[in-house]
Amino acid sequence: MSRFSNLGHKLYQGEISFDFVGRRKLWYSISAVIVLVAGIGLAMGLHLGIEFKGGSVYTVTKPGLTVSQTQEAVDKIVSSHPLVQSTDNGKIRIQVSSEDKTTSAEVTGKLSQELGVPVGEIEAQVIGPSWGEQISNKALTGLVIFMILVTIYLAIAFEWRMAVAALVALIHDLLITIGVYALVGFEVTPGTVIGFLTILGYSLYDTVVVFDTVKENTKGITKQNKLTYSDAANAGLNQTLVRSLNTTVVALLPVAALLFIGGGLLGAGTLNDISLALFIGLAAGAYSSICVATPLLAQLKEEAPEMKALAKRVAQRRAADAKAAVAKEAGEAGEAEEIADEDLPAGMVGQRGRPAGTTRAKGRPSTKR
Repeated sequence: MSRFSNLGHKLYQGEISFDFVGRRKLWYSISAVIVLVAGIGLAMGLHLGIEFKGGSVYTVTKPGLTVSQTQEAVDKIVSSHPLVQSTDNGKIRIQVSSEDKTTSAEVTGKLSQELGVPVGEIEAQVIGPSWGEQISNKALTGLVIFMILVTIYLAIAFEWRMAVAALVALIHDLLITIGVYALVGFEVTPGTVIGFLTILGYSLYDTVVVFDTVKENTKGITKQNKLTYSDAANAGLNQTLVRSLNTTVVALLPVAALLFIGGGLLGAGTLNDISLALFIGLAAGAYSSICVATPLLAQLKEEAPEMKALAKRVAQRRAADAKAAVAKEAGEAGEAEEIADEDLPAGMVGQRGRPAGTTRAKGRPSTKR
């Protein structure tokens, strides 16, 4: 832990620096591959929950009843591949698609016989597809309003280029999360939508923290000729790197517990819908704030005329400094050579490249008349 804190101190002081901005083509390529895979998942289609496509939900209360026992019983009753999950309070939840023509009363009666459960212990709920359509529209409306408010806030608090970079990072995170969700085949429920909206807020927070540091580092940057905008932005990114990683790890630990322990080991399947969205979204948000948002911001800023002029001045200064350094090294080498010649014993070469006996000793007159 002390090594990690020392690394954070060195990154903040500029003693160590990772060139994230300079390698933006690499990060763009990685993101393009991930988004492409996510796009393939989306093309395969999302597994919408019953709240969105309509159907019936049956909740069975019986101590000791397992998911496999319930799945075997319900498969005998309906033919539309029902989904069976265990809930957080130990109950079994059965989802039957609206495409199935078996009536609710018939399903309840046969479940009672197959599972040995009183009819009163089976709760039935019918959900129409129109309700799911309303939920989808409200979620989409909320997403659009969120994006508009984010754009306005970033444009006022920072500038339009930062707003564009942040929006690209947000869309990047959404596409990856939804694509992975489609590839895994988890059911999309209202909890999933909540998870999607949550990761948007987290991703934005992480990006704003980095942008705030970049803004401080680039204040009055055109008045000097040592650093380009990309150099200053990369320095700000390195200063907040450890903070971003710490925040991400701390946020991922409880989400991982929900996903792998709650949903995996304990079998609480209803936790999977929100925990997977949060897990993928938090990881994608940390990646995008470091490898997508800031490099894209630097690229947009470098296109501004004043930043192009700054980059030209910085390049000229660095070329002059390099030339001066070469000249200095050459001068130091010449002085060292003269000192070495003076220290040579008598009879040896007095000057580099001249044979012994032809070099005049320093301070002696010539013997020729």
